[in-house]
Amino acid sequence: MEKGEFLYKEETYQIIGACFEVYKEKGCGFLEAVYQECLAIEFKLQGIPYEPQKTLPLSYKKQPLDQIYKADFVCFGKIILEIKAADKLTDKDRSQVLNYLNATGFEVGLLVNFGHHPKIEHERFVLTKSRGSV
Repeated sequence: MEKGEFLYKEETYQIIGACFEVYKEKGCGFLEAVYQECLAIEFKLQGIPYEPQKTLPLSYKKQPLDQIYKADFVCFGKIILEIKAADKLTDKDRSQVLNYLNATGFEVGLLVNFGHHPKIEHERFVLTKSRGSV
């Protein structure tokens, strides 16, 4: 991959586009579960492969843990999507996504907040062994 090139650029744009469509239709003010359900419908309509509430195993020093992580969505089999319905994104939310990437080995995570007004908040995270976090 060349410098400046986005990892999974097209896929992340498609996911964010679907999130914008849900926000355009629903606005802010609903619970996270409502946005989760709407996104599943929108992903289906747009032909975006997704798995809701995907259970992902965790490990510590290569030892499997009993604890698991349930991603709000895994899209395209390689991108974690964590959604929120809060006034604003916090460092705790950002840390959560980075921790999930670290713990699961996924390289790209999206954090999307439907609770922000007047527009959706979204952040993209990349964590690779060779590149660190971006």
